[in-house]
Amino acid sequence: MKTGPGASALLLSLALMTLTGCGMTDTNESSDNLPLAGTSTSAAAADKAEKVSSEIYDLIGIKGKASETGPGVSECEGKDPEKYFQIFHPWSFTPASADQLDGVMERLKKQLPEHGWKVVEYGPDTSKNKNINLTADNDAKKYSVNIVHRAKSDPPHLALTVVSGCYQVPDGEKVEHF
Repeated sequence: MKTGPGASALLLSLALMTLTGCGMTDTNESSDNLPLAGTSTSAAAADKAEKVSSEIYDLIGIKGKASETGPGVSECEGKDPEKYFQIFHPWSFTPASADQLDGVMERLKKQLPEHGWKVVEYGPDTSKNKNINLTADNDAKKYSVNIVHRAKSDPPHLALTVVSGCYQVPDGEKVEHF
């Protein structure tokens, strides 16, 4: 599926609203319920997001190809955009053979909690295709993931978005946007 810049921005904002804070808890939460993920530079936080994505890739457990999109930086709503940021990492996974995706969402629903994730949403979406959606939070890592099985796409694939809690840059630094 190809989307224009406006549609991509809308999808990203919906993903960020859906993923962040739905279950992640922290005693230092910001006023808009985004958990604070700690202090970090944008680059170091992006590296962590890629590591989280890699761990999820390993849990998929089938042969295929992941897209090579890198993480991006977004603002934390209601926070100073010069000091606070979130990392988002959208990517996709296309299996070597479409039938390899059979049962992968059920397996992920079972395996993610064994690796520190809490599944907070699971089931078909409201689209015509009734794509299976899984959203999970990892309180320890301060990350959320949304995985959508797009079984009726050509080719069938998983669409994933990994989103961090709200980071603060170290004193004297500014948020680097990419």
